[in-house]
Amino acid sequence: MFVVTGPGPLPGEHPAQRVGLFVDTQNLYYAARDGFDRFVDYARLLEISARGRALHAATAYVVEREGESAAFGFVTRLSALGYRVRRRKVRVHRPDAQGRTVLEGDWDMGIAADLVRAWDHLDVVALASGDGDFVPILELAQERGKRVEVLAFRASLHQGLIDLADRTLELGEQPGILLEPTKGGKPGAPHGGASTPPGDPTTTK
Repeated sequence: MFVVTGPGPLPGEHPAQRVGLFVDTQNLYYAARDGFDRFVDYARLLEISARGRALHAATAYVVEREGESAAFGFVTRLSALGYRVRRRKVRVHRPDAQGRTVLEGDWDMGIAADLVRAWDHLDVVALASGDGDFVPILELAQERGKRVEVLAFRASLHQGLIDLADRTLELGEQPGILLEPTKGGKPGAPHGGASTPPGDPTTTK
C-alpha cells in the first residue's frame, strides 16, 4: 500500500477505504489519442483514483511489440510511479480508419484473474478502462460487497459499465489527466508522469 496525495474523497467515500486500481493502458491510450490527440498522465491517474484514500495496489497492463524499444522506458516510468506492471506481447497489428497502427493484445482474462485474487484485500475495485467485457467480473465484485468505480474516456465507455458502477469518472473531464505529445510527436513524460504505452505509432493529427 502506498500514499498518493491529491483531492479528498467524494461523498460516499472515506479515507480508510482500500482501493485497488487496474489499468488497461491500451484502452486509455487509444481513447486519449483518438479523442484528444493527447497522452494519459499516469501519475495524475493515481491521484484521481485514490482521492485521499488508501491505494492498496495499482496494476498497469501493457501490450508491446516484439523488440519494442519504447517498452523499457514506459514500463520503467510506470514502475517508478508505484504501478505493478504486467506485460504481454502484441498479437495483431492492423490499421485504423486513418491508417494508424493499432495493437491488440488480450489482457481481459488476466485483469479479471488479478481482480479476483485481490478483492479479498480491497474495499474498492477501480477499473481504468471503458471495455464492456469487464461487466461480468465487476458484477461479481459487487456481489462480494466491493464498491466498483470506473475511470474511462467517454468515447470508449461502455454503457454497461456506466449502469453497473457505484461511481463513474469521465477522464476527459478530469483536470491534468491529458498530456500533449512532445516535439516530433514522440511520447514524453512531463511532471514525471508516464504518458503512453509502448507500441505508440508516433502519429498525431
